[in-house]
Amino acid sequence: MGVQAHKTYCRFCHANCAMLVDIEDGKVKAVRGDPDDPEYGGYTCKKGRELPDSHNSEDRLHHSLVRDADGNFQETPMPQALAHVSSELKRIIDKYGPDSVAVFMGSGGYQNSSAWAMSHSFAQAVGSKHFFTSVTLDQPAKVFTTERYGKWEGGVNNFSQADVALFIGNNPIVSHYAPVGGVPPFSPSKRIRDRKKEGLKLIVADPRLAEVGQLADIYLPVKPGEDPALLAGMLNVIINEELYDRNFVSAHVDGFEELAEAVQAFPPDVAAERAGVEKDELVRAARMFAGGSKGCAVTGTGPEMAGNGTLTEYLVTCLNTICARFKQEGEKCGVPGVFTIQMGKKRAQVAPPAPMFGVEGMAKSRFRGLGQLLMEMPCNVMADEILTPGEGQIRALISVGGNPEVGFPNQLKMRKALDDLELFVQIDPWMSASAKRADVVLAPSQCLEREDITNLSEWWHETAYARYTEALATPPGDVIDEYEMFWHLAKNLGLQLQLAGGPVPMDGDSPPPKETVLDLMVAGCIVPPSQVRKDVQANGGAAVIYDDLHPVIEPADADEHNRFQLAAGDMPKHLEKYGADEARAAGFDFRLISRRSKGRFNSIGQPLKNLGKKVTTNPAYIHPDDMAARGLKDGDVIEIASAHASIHGVAKGSDRVRRGLISMAHAFGDSEAGKHNVHEMGGSTNRLTSEEVDYDPITGQALQSAIPVRIEAA
Repeated sequence: MGVQAHKTYCRFCHANCAMLVDIEDGKVKAVRGDPDDPEYGGYTCKKGRELPDSHNSEDRLHHSLVRDADGNFQETPMPQALAHVSSELKRIIDKYGPDSVAVFMGSGGYQNSSAWAMSHSFAQAVGSKHFFTSVTLDQPAKVFTTERYGKWEGGVNNFSQADVALFIGNNPIVSHYAPVGGVPPFSPSKRIRDRKKEGLKLIVADPRLAEVGQLADIYLPVKPGEDPALLAGMLNVIINEELYDRNFVSAHVDGFEELAEAVQAFPPDVAAERAGVEKDELVRAARMFAGGSKGCAVTGTGPEMAGNGTLTEYLVTCLNTICARFKQEGEKCGVPGVFTIQMGKKRAQVAPPAPMFGVEGMAKSRFRGLGQLLMEMPCNVMADEILTPGEGQIRALISVGGNPEVGFPNQLKMRKALDDLELFVQIDPWMSASAKRADVVLAPSQCLEREDITNLSEWWHETAYARYTEALATPPGDVIDEYEMFWHLAKNLGLQLQLAGGPVPMDGDSPPPKETVLDLMVAGCIVPPSQVRKDVQANGGAAVIYDDLHPVIEPADADEHNRFQLAAGDMPKHLEKYGADEARAAGFDFRLISRRSKGRFNSIGQPLKNLGKKVTTNPAYIHPDDMAARGLKDGDVIEIASAHASIHGVAKGSDRVRRGLISMAHAFGDSEAGKHNVHEMGGSTNRLTSEEVDYDPITGQALQSAIPVRIEAA
């Protein structure tokens, strides 16, 4: 048939960039950006352009692997592998109870549009509370704690309409991620440059002068972990100079007086000294942000990983709230969400409180007083729940597109926990660090071999953009979609899977079509996937924008009187406590901060040859003056030690890192990394951390950036 070009979209990361893919005889030959797509305009990143290598790599798993009695992996037909897993799960559940089974959804799993819903449904059908996702590893506060202060039903201002923006530890040019209100991760550099030409003022706060910081009107080199000082100082200026929206605060906000009192402890000189920035620049940034009419403050994962995540997200909420950065009556809502289940009309009002933790009936962990966050447990109790005998001990773990050995803090403890499991199932197209420790590795199809919808990326689409993509390439060997795996496991165990629209058909020997599953999964959304599929087909495979269905913000309900609660959780007192504490010290003279890599998506991408050509290791970026003071030069191997463990790194000078810092990529390498192979594998920073010592008391978020360390030549 020759080469045929098809419209589709990338699923390497959350951005879901529109693509054209060339298929020949069922194989992926080439991919490129789709210049006709109205949102992406031909943009793709270097990671997405490696999809042909990802699909065709000789290192990819084409068959599932099951360990034999001697501990060796044996290629096993998928039905046989699933039957073995089902048998082991039944044995474990019968012996220990349903909470002995855990499911973990990693970053890779999110790229399959049905994997989260089906894996969560499976955990619920088993009756286990132990459902985990990567969200609680790096950004639980922004997801699970901010709605207790209130939520504006119409959503926040869009980036496309912003005249000012504040990015705190967020580098969307590399990470292709920003919270709602930040720059959509579709050609982010061009979007920022275009908006700046139209008058946008950009403020960036980051310990490292990242790519987005080089575009900033004001760059604030905040000390890692001291974001609360910077934000409190800005609030001090905005409140004392009465730059906030007094009408909005009067009409919709309670707790303003408590906030105003708490930030009095952070006048500009005090806040600037603690945050490590110039006082005049802090004041200028506060005035610039408050002086805009639209535009939000947003954070990346770094500020949460650097400690004080809940406090940081609270202060960002306060900034956006008192400056009224919300959509108003008559405007189209900020995020239409075609595939998002609709929960009533969008109105110009504050929604009722929606606490996502600590509510009666939510499951509790046995450790550190931590508990369920909405529908999941915090990842940083998993190792203890595996290693500690007693009721509820985890004995079986299914990991979907995750890499717990590399992505979790206290890496050596997690490795011990994985080895302690009676059954560890890793769903993975590669022999990742975690797959190497598994009892069973189930080989999944990859993105261009399966149907999907854009339910993940729609959180960043400001238009009612949606698409349903077909399976275009032929899956090699004996691989299947993750949703099919969970259906077969449930079928084998005699369980009924439930989705938002009702029970999943469990009759017959084969799972229902993916379209059926997707329709059930998002029942009550604006346009069901089956209809989007038809519309996309009629549009030649291109995305459809349902502009006429984009929700418009309606007037407030006269009977609703909800208000933002800025004193909820006694957060102003938490700010006072932070102010009374000394800045993080602990006897270590450096702080190791996390960063994102252009050639990786968390730990995903390491096996791909082209991505690894330029950077085989995980460089330890250090200011040249710090290197000179220690007699180090580029390429030297150094030992980096925390209070918990040590790793090795390859030193590299960079004047974009402030003195006293080391910058390394998060979730790199694996637990086998050491001095002998650091140039080829790179050090894994999670070995340096402990989820038992320095953690958020609500979310369990461990310190994974701003880690106190010392360095010396190895």
